[in-house]
Amino acid sequence: MNSLPRRSFLKRSLLLAGASLASVQTRGVRAAPIGANEAVRVGIIGLNDKGSAHLKEFAKMSGVRVVGLCDVDPQVLRRAVATAGGGDGIFATTDARRLLERSDVDAVVIATGNHWHALLTVWACQAGKDVYVEKPMSRTVWEGRKMIEAARRYDRIVQAGTQYRSERGLLEAKAWLDAGNLGRIRHVHTVAHRPRGPIGRKHPWYPEGLNYDLFCGPAPMEPLRRDQLHYDWHWMWHTGNGDLGNNGIHVIDAGLMFAGHRTQPRRALGLGGRFVVDDGADTPNTMLTLYDYPDVPVSFEFRNLAAKPDVTYADQYHGQRTGVVVHCEGGIFSGLVGGAAFDRDGKRIRAFEGDGGKGHMENFLQAVRSRDRTGMAAPVDLSHVATTLCHYGNISYRLGGKARVEQVRRSAEQAAGLPDFVSDLKTHLETHGVDLDRHRFTLGPWLDLAGDELAAVEGGDPAKLEHGRYLLKETQRPPYQISDTV
Repeated sequence: MNSLPRRSFLKRSLLLAGASLASVQTRGVRAAPIGANEAVRVGIIGLNDKGSAHLKEFAKMSGVRVVGLCDVDPQVLRRAVATAGGGDGIFATTDARRLLERSDVDAVVIATGNHWHALLTVWACQAGKDVYVEKPMSRTVWEGRKMIEAARRYDRIVQAGTQYRSERGLLEAKAWLDAGNLGRIRHVHTVAHRPRGPIGRKHPWYPEGLNYDLFCGPAPMEPLRRDQLHYDWHWMWHTGNGDLGNNGIHVIDAGLMFAGHRTQPRRALGLGGRFVVDDGADTPNTMLTLYDYPDVPVSFEFRNLAAKPDVTYADQYHGQRTGVVVHCEGGIFSGLVGGAAFDRDGKRIRAFEGDGGKGHMENFLQAVRSRDRTGMAAPVDLSHVATTLCHYGNISYRLGGKARVEQVRRSAEQAAGLPDFVSDLKTHLETHGVDLDRHRFTLGPWLDLAGDELAAVEGGDPAKLEHGRYLLKETQRPPYQISDTV
């Protein structure tokens, strides 16, 4: 992909978008009710990586038929059409609005960049479609609220792709812990340790071969400064939520399930930094977030650096590189795809076989057919809670400033009931040669929360409070906007 002068690029983008910009919303295009024995007709929006995996998953399932495919990148779309058998009888488009207009689509799977999740969900609900939206379901807190409103107003089934809510081993382990087999739960720590290299740093450039205006959608249509277009949007604030929203949402959601929390904490804190690598990313590659619940506090940590230099594997926490560890009076549970319980001496006393949450999509399709929400594993309102924990951790971090280790430790100690995770994180970074006196942590303030509202910021700085409240919503680029009334 080569650089392109901005004026020529904008002209080409507008021509590619064409008159479709005038019909942003597609209200009232509703498929006929689905009979008990009829296949659910599905369209997939976003076909790179997760969307492609869903396409292959549907090919193995009965009672569902893929009738539409959409990706803004024509090359990705062509690959998906070939995977689907050449596209015979399947509608294919680079513009999701064309898919949502169709009356032969009952439900859509949204697997685009995070910045498109909320808008496409709202448009789909307005078009009478049910929605399976990948994690994190929203890019901002405000977007999540609008998704809930749209699902309710248009009476749509909306499920998030946090599939560990359907993980057989975790559900069995939760029931076992709820029965008191390890005593009271004291705290839950979740981790997502996955090495990631730098994403590069380039002079500004625009990608060719696709409608970049449509790719950006609600996000600012700025030139790229990283090496590649796809996937690495995760590490830019305008389009992604860092690894807190990318992998953290899975384990945080599982942690909330074990703790029994269905609401936001009273306070949240984020700290970390982007260490060792030098690239064009916005988001941290090392992070600790703390969630202050009065009974069972929850914490999350991710490390994108390997366990030590010159290796490719990541650190573990009680056997987990990506997973949840439930600390109880009588021992711990550790797992994600299944797991095991251990007593206080570290002896394994019970194993739970997992299935990876493979029934999660079928759980969604059952709700689509029955219109019964009571059995949904990850309905939009419940998933909103876990997603806001990711947002608040990021907001705290983005409001933060450089701090010495002792200051970071003192701030983290305010989370009653949680152990000292800062010292272990310090050791991890020092293993990579990081001098934390020179390259300091970014320490965010504690955020006082009232549900999914930001009530106050530690220190009482009015400018930080104003900025934090701005980050609840941010801005959307016309015409790709969710209206205040959905």
